[in-house]
Amino acid sequence: MYDQEIKNRVKISVAAFAYEYLNSPIMSDADFDSLAQQINITKQTGNKTLDTFFEKYFTPDSGVWIHKHPEKNKLEYLYKEYYHKQYNIITWQ
Repeated sequence: MYDQEIKNRVKISVAAFAYEYLNSPIMSDADFDSLAQQINITKQTGNKTLDTFFEKYFTPDSGVWIHKHPEKNKLEYLYKEYYHKQYNIITWQ
């Protein structure tokens, strides 16, 4: 079973991606704010790249940090697969 911190980070990242890049929220502002408050940036999840990213850039008061996310292509894939099947994939290079 996956660690709850990993689940929370993935969900908040997909939500921020959908809102910031696609103007397509997948949760309410209140739900985003609530989830953002649960993110523990000091917790190590085993993914050094993303742990460092969250420690350095994540802020719970907005989703602007998503613009620096190192795996936007994966967030886009998750959005497409789980939230919007008709979405056309954008290439993030």
